[in-house]
Amino acid sequence: MGKEPNKALYSLFFVSEILIAIVYAFCTEYSDGVTNSGGTEAEFAAQDAAAASDMRQMYPFFQDVHVMIFVGFGFLMVFLKTHCWTSVGFNFIISCWAIQLNILVQAMWHMALVEGHFEKIKLTMSSLITGDFAAGAVLITMGACLGKHTWGQLFLLATLEILFYGLNEAICAGILKAGDMGGSMYVHTFGAYFGVAASFFFGPGRAIRDTENRCGGSYYSQLIAMIGTLFLWMYWPSFNGALAYGVAQQRVVINTVLSITASGLTAMFMAVLVKGKFDMEVLLNSTLAGGVAIGTASDLCFNAAAPIIIGGIAGIISAAGYLYLNAFLQEKVKLHDTCGVQFLHGIPGILGAICGAIATAMASMSFENAYAIEETFGEVKADGSGRTIQEQAWVQIAALG
Repeated sequence: MGKEPNKALYSLFFVSEILIAIVYAFCTEYSDGVTNSGGTEAEFAAQDAAAASDMRQMYPFFQDVHVMIFVGFGFLMVFLKTHCWTSVGFNFIISCWAIQLNILVQAMWHMALVEGHFEKIKLTMSSLITGDFAAGAVLITMGACLGKHTWGQLFLLATLEILFYGLNEAICAGILKAGDMGGSMYVHTFGAYFGVAASFFFGPGRAIRDTENRCGGSYYSQLIAMIGTLFLWMYWPSFNGALAYGVAQQRVVINTVLSITASGLTAMFMAVLVKGKFDMEVLLNSTLAGGVAIGTASDLCFNAAAPIIIGGIAGIISAAGYLYLNAFLQEKVKLHDTCGVQFLHGIPGILGAICGAIATAMASMSFENAYAIEETFGEVKADGSGRTIQEQAWVQIAALG
């Protein structure tokens, strides 16, 4: 699959995995929900019951996100007719590495910047979900550079990205306390523009010249890629709601379904309006834009019209990007974004962050009581001792920056 890396590079992968195992051995431990620490029979039973409840709550969502990462993203990227096996293989291996590395890196950044002290990293179901989120950001970056890098280059790029992904998340979520339930900012926007920047360094000139011969799709490669799109489309509510809880989680799921159905419709309406027929590139990508755009506001919208409008706008913007802007940027700026991640993840992610800030500013009109606002935002206190809603909205914009 792709150009063979040399033996020294293979050795680097092997040594890296040994180092990861050593760090896990000395710097991590299972959380109380994973191992029993109670001394009495009653404590043991209570911990068992709590762990079983957590598994029932979180494991189905984790598996849904897992399917999105390994099946959804993996098969979506096989649309390149000369890069099918490599796309799936690279997706699988680099996701495994990103999950392992992020569990360590993200926790360490939080301890260094937020908590101010170091201790053993607790391994929980949430650790696995956040690992999948980081892998998603890396795969978005991979999509921008698909077909232009070797496995060794991708490995080093992913390692570097995880370091900055963890730093960015620790600053925005840990220090600024900006909410981003579905990862519109931290996953999609970050991964897209990290990838767009990286794409300038992976032979864009050659890629642009070979667009028709090597970077296009065939009937069968695009048909297989549709499998990835369908998996992503179906499981996106779980991606946005995996770390939510209770009432908020149900709200996230409902809003995400409404938004992503709206983007699917408006994206294809846009394609028919422009080209007079359905466009496969729009079908594979822009139909998912509503899931990205509703992410930040998915737990904040209290009127069903809002997610439909957000998803509809995202579908139109994304489809316009694939129909017009992608080719324009290749020709004028020499920006070769293989999968067009800027128009599925980047711009819809920015839209989602802005909508999240607006929804935050309007939260006092949407939430039924002040305590629900406090539970959602944390820094906004019901007794008025913390931030105001308006201040929190500006923090959301700062996190986008």
